[in-house]
Amino acid sequence: MLDIDPGSHSDVPSTPDNGAPRDEGSAALDAYSRVVTSVVDAAASAVVAITVSGRTDDSGRAQPGGGGSGFLFTPDGLILTNSHVVHRARQIEVATTAGQTFAADLIGEDPHTDVALLRVASAQPLPTLPLGSARTIRVGQLVIAIGNPLGFACTVTAGVVSALGRSLRSTGGRLIEDVIQTDAALNPGNSGGPLLDANGRVIGVNTAIIAGAQGICFATSIDTANQVVAELMRHGRVRRASLGIGAQNLSLPRRYVRWFDLPASTAVRVMEVAEGSPAARAGLESGDIVVAFEERAVDGIDALHRVLNADAIGRESVVDVLRRDRRLRLKVVPRELAP
Repeated sequence: MLDIDPGSHSDVPSTPDNGAPRDEGSAALDAYSRVVTSVVDAAASAVVAITVSGRTDDSGRAQPGGGGSGFLFTPDGLILTNSHVVHRARQIEVATTAGQTFAADLIGEDPHTDVALLRVASAQPLPTLPLGSARTIRVGQLVIAIGNPLGFACTVTAGVVSALGRSLRSTGGRLIEDVIQTDAALNPGNSGGPLLDANGRVIGVNTAIIAGAQGICFATSIDTANQVVAELMRHGRVRRASLGIGAQNLSLPRRYVRWFDLPASTAVRVMEVAEGSPAARAGLESGDIVVAFEERAVDGIDALHRVLNADAIGRESVVDVLRRDRRLRLKVVPRELAP
């Protein structure tokens, strides 16, 4: 029988000081756990549970109360959450992990990006989360979600960024752009909570899941939320331009694309022109086909929404339309879209 010196044989695993064999898998898990637990320790106190009551529908009929999540991002009590969490609520109550309860005021909301801004009043500075940027994240990066799913306060899930640059259709019909897809599990009640990176910075506002799917969850980019917050603080709403038309997407005949040398085979057909609207004053007619706005191609309603931003309000612009066998360039002055 040979004596083997463990210290000089590479096939024998080294042991820690207590004599137990080192488990490399456990060591890796510990490193992962340390990241998650450190983020949660720093962030959880700034995540709040939101309860709403007195909600009504569009016709004014009473609706059941509800709730969701949110997070403080300024020490004087500004809270980010989802629009659908607080929409049409008469009373909004916020509870912290420290047991504090506040009545919250709705500063403003934007259903088109599903972002809402609340404020609570506190005699003492409140814990906050630092805001990061989704522009620096990568697919596969670790992310952590904190919220109150199904009423279970301060629930933590972790996963990775599954995809970037997704789009979701909002309740208002517009696309929410620059959406983050993650497999960090979300459930009803997580809405409005923060999606955090490994440094504890907010990179998204958790907003949606796909019912029946597993591991397909979405968050509005914090960069989008920042833009919305600036508008809500300044105006109490997000300002967008409107032409005053009803329209639908249209696939163009190939001969139109060739004859007018169009960059896309789709456009927007005007179905209705509101009386007294900017479109009516500009001379747009039902049946016109919108193909460009201020030299930017319009290949669908979503593209038209993108160019009709706050900068277009009250500014004379040129809209290109096809009317039978002619291409017309009409001058239009968009007005602000009614909230």
